[in-house]
Amino acid sequence: MSRLTVAMHLENRIRILPDNVERHIKTLSEEIGVRLAGSLGEKRAEEYIAAELTHYGAEVQIERFPIQERAVERETLQIKLNGKWESFSCSLLGNALGTKGETKEAPVVFFSSQTDYQRKDLSYLSGKAVVHLGSHIEKADNYRRLINAKPAFVLFVDVRFPGTVVTADGMFPAYTHKYGGMTIASVAYMDAWKWKQEEASTARLCIYGEMRESSSSNIIAELPGTDLSSEILFVGCHHDTQADSVGADDNATGVAAVLATAQVLAKLPRKRTIRLVSFGGEEQLSVGSSFYVRQRREELKDRGGCMFNFDSFGSLMGWTNLSCIGSEELGDYFNRMFMGQDEYLAVKHEIVPYADHFPFAAAGIPGVYLGRSNCASGRFFHHRPDDTISKISIPLCTKLIQVGCLSLFKLANAESLPFRLIVSEDSQAEIEKMWQEIFGGWEGFS
Repeated sequence: MSRLTVAMHLENRIRILPDNVERHIKTLSEEIGVRLAGSLGEKRAEEYIAAELTHYGAEVQIERFPIQERAVERETLQIKLNGKWESFSCSLLGNALGTKGETKEAPVVFFSSQTDYQRKDLSYLSGKAVVHLGSHIEKADNYRRLINAKPAFVLFVDVRFPGTVVTADGMFPAYTHKYGGMTIASVAYMDAWKWKQEEASTARLCIYGEMRESSSSNIIAELPGTDLSSEILFVGCHHDTQADSVGADDNATGVAAVLATAQVLAKLPRKRTIRLVSFGGEEQLSVGSSFYVRQRREELKDRGGCMFNFDSFGSLMGWTNLSCIGSEELGDYFNRMFMGQDEYLAVKHEIVPYADHFPFAAAGIPGVYLGRSNCASGRFFHHRPDDTISKISIPLCTKLIQVGCLSLFKLANAESLPFRLIVSEDSQAEIEKMWQEIFGGWEGFS
């Protein structure tokens, strides 16, 4: 047979089975459930992923790293409206402080993160229950100023999703390591709207439990290539979830993609090594992938190729995104591959620090991540208890994994990669700024 015929024969052996994809997602989201970093649930997921990868014939290594586990027993929030106390749901942020079981009571003040950080003096927040419109503080100095204002506690409102369900999230570990922690809980947008509308006067918050020392893990599966001097192709996902979320889409879909890709590609020949990694601690801002690249900075300089990250791509309705940090050709390659299988991507060349391909970009490794949106701000069930398998299209997941797997197989056997392995100088400057600001740089935090 000719070389082309052999290649086509091998490509025809790439078949992702929907039953396997569904089995992985159900095991993680229904049998194991919530998988908070450092928790027993995450460890059960680790064991499942490692066993599956070993079964498929990959060389598996489990790499552990320290992390703070969110261990909360109970949360109670009351707001005084029209002279009467009403109860509302809340969720303590990861890397935030609880109240040690004591009830804190304070006057309510509303604060818009989009504009109010321009104020020179934030001392008016001292001793207050701060309703903070915005669930991220992307400048470390703003966090420093807020914590120095000494609020009684802070209630974060996720302005991306004007819903009635609390969206769980976390505070950047680099911030709390450098400036210390404070009590911050997430609340539902429409609840906060009601408080403003009815002129809430006072808030009470009581949280039993907070963060405690634990460990998380990266599960690394090696599919060695025949040319051990060639570039390594990295494939990533994360297996942890946010509080109270079983994470069917975020990110059991990604784990299913990595497992299904390993199952198929382990049986096929390849020139380049493919390294698949399921990262822990992503929901605390990619702690696992940051740890991974910090430990291997020299190897990445010498053999780093590119990184393909699967993260939350299963939404039943919506559109599929490919976020690219790298050359135009890198995005074009994957776009052509998906278009060739009648799947169309919204390709964006952008720097997104909230996914596991970002630390690789900080190490100079270009990459993409495949995700899927169903509203302008992402996914309406993002970081919520209703992120269940009912929100996912298994046939769509299967097809997207199939195309991703085929794309990786072609790269693994190409004479040379069809794109430049670069991160532009302009991007490098912005990436380095984010890497220092919200990740703690190369020294990190420990």
